[in-house]
Amino acid sequence: MKIVIDTNVVASAIFFGGKPRQLIDKLVNKEFEACATKEIIAEYRETIEYLFEKYPSKQVGSPLEIITGTMTIIKTTSSIDVCRDPDDNKFIECAIDAECLYIVSGDKDLLTVEKYEDIRIMTVAEFLDLA
Repeated sequence: MKIVIDTNVVASAIFFGGKPRQLIDKLVNKEFEACATKEIIAEYRETIEYLFEKYPSKQVGSPLEIITGTMTIIKTTSSIDVCRDPDDNKFIECAIDAECLYIVSGDKDLLTVEKYEDIRIMTVAEFLDLA
């Protein structure tokens, strides 16, 4: 099973734990495959750097390098415009080109789409119930 993981899920897993951390633990244990693009990885890094500045004393879980090291990095050729926040389109484009079944997100703008072609967009909790 292949998925795309939104930035907010990765950041929540690293800084706050809970269900996002459970998802990342399953990824690291190779219970499913996650795909990303260089652009998505760059967004992960920018967000994590921002959170490190905001929470300098926070003890974090898995380092980003371990998480992204388990992901398959692809190049996208698809170009869509379906999200209220155009910056979220890259997650759907990645899912299309990597032939993923799911996008896991906590972003309301992305979750509002619910489904694009055969790709379901769902929360971490919904995905964990399936996996």
